[in-house]
Amino acid sequence: MATNSPLNRKDQEDGMRRQGRLPPGQSLTQKFPVLHYGPIPVFEESRWNFRLWGSIEKEICLTWPEFQQLPRTVVDMDLHCVTRWSKFDTSWEGVSLRTLIDTGLLDLKPETCFVIQHAENDFSANLPLEVALAENFLLATHYNGQPLTPEHGFPLRGVVGAIPGRKDLKDVYFWKGAKWLRSLEFSTTDRKGFWEMAGYHNDADIWKEERIA
Repeated sequence: MATNSPLNRKDQEDGMRRQGRLPPGQSLTQKFPVLHYGPIPVFEESRWNFRLWGSIEKEICLTWPEFQQLPRTVVDMDLHCVTRWSKFDTSWEGVSLRTLIDTGLLDLKPETCFVIQHAENDFSANLPLEVALAENFLLATHYNGQPLTPEHGFPLRGVVGAIPGRKDLKDVYFWKGAKWLRSLEFSTTDRKGFWEMAGYHNDADIWKEERIA
């Protein structure tokens, strides 16, 4: 039986449900659907930079070669989209905010509580600081061992997923990670991102089905 056959997909979905990895209202996909707001931007390395700014002790602005020199990590996660597809056992490589803090590259002010992702096309997505600092949020450059494709956010995207077996982490819908990321704003107050202002739930907990506000 082909691995991408409907019957095999249903068997895989039932297996994930039995393992407690399929959130309510979701269906397993064997593909990687492409969903985003606005056109795919053209990457120009000479003009690209990435900023960390706001409620931090010192603003950081990095070129693409400088970003590639940051400490890296690989995280395996399940992805759950608000449009009801779930993709399991995906592997992401990139930069962890927790690592940047632990190595002294990033110094947050004590009053910092939120992180706002700013991306191309004036897109934004907000996360509580504790989610952005957790292991299931990554500033990703690679997917399944390969550089991101343009439609999936090349050169840099935020990724949020569910790490199997980690019930101590808050799992949120996939829209909370912004494609084509250009900066992170650290904030003392929360501000809704693009989809939250359009009516999506601000917390976006996948297990509570927090889809619409």
